[in-house]
Amino acid sequence: MHPQTGELLSKIEIPEDLRKLREDQLPQISEELRDFIVDVVSKKGGHFGASLGVVELTVALHYVFNTPVDQLVWDVGHQAYGHKILTDRRKVFHTNRKYKGISGFPKRSESEYDTFGVGHSSTSISAALGMAVANHFKKDDRQHIAVIGDGAMTAGMAFEGLNHAGVENSNLLVVLNDNCMSIDPNVGALKEYLTDITTSHTYNKMRDEVWHLLGKISKFGPNAQELVSKVENAVKSSLLKHSNYFESLNFRYFGPIDGHDVNHLVKVMKDLKDIPGPKILHCVTVKGKGYQPAEDCDTTKWHAPGV
Repeated sequence: MHPQTGELLSKIEIPEDLRKLREDQLPQISEELRDFIVDVVSKKGGHFGASLGVVELTVALHYVFNTPVDQLVWDVGHQAYGHKILTDRRKVFHTNRKYKGISGFPKRSESEYDTFGVGHSSTSISAALGMAVANHFKKDDRQHIAVIGDGAMTAGMAFEGLNHAGVENSNLLVVLNDNCMSIDPNVGALKEYLTDITTSHTYNKMRDEVWHLLGKISKFGPNAQELVSKVENAVKSSLLKHSNYFESLNFRYFGPIDGHDVNHLVKVMKDLKDIPGPKILHCVTVKGKGYQPAEDCDTTKWHAPGV
């Protein structure tokens, strides 16, 4: 079997090759990657819907972050087909889940890009946090990213990881892949605008400087800092329905944003790299995106056809 490979995808063996592309080429490589997954999985079986839903997210993550130095953990692994294809396994992807073929999940012994052996739900945040804490002790400033779905986020282990990460104040980005709810159309543009503002380098530099200055002025001191914090949280919570829970755990919350706009994802992720501490990026996606039968039908049916 020789899967169809697009013009750009045929030149990509590892993420370093992906990072050589111009940003205006990212929509095309995303389309080619999605077509490649459809071509192989429709004939060989496998986890279909989840991987199609995170194509743009996968491209953006490997484009912005310096993987495998920066450590990327996929929760469960159902959505990691695009990741495998972009990390030196495109030519053997047709052996996915087959005897003596590649694993259907990220597997440490298979690739240096697979930072954690997964298969079970809700382990990604704790795993990425452990890596972040270890590297902090080594004075290593690499990035740590956990990609977790909205279903897996409801498990106790995910909550435990979030709670611990907030206390550690570690350099951790949790990408929430939300494929169950949609962005309310009448406020979607405002939410994306606010995300652009709150992730921008200028905004965060000014925020930190003002915060530091208020703390030094004895006339204002901690009371002023507390007031400013309450105002900021009140504004965000009134506009962003999901911000309160995460921010109560000492996470900076950004989103929700369109998880299929690869160029906007790249912009936001580049800005987030410069923001220290634990962060949540809430991305809204469509399971089975780009393959109409999977988008229209029962998501359970298209979770893993042929498996």
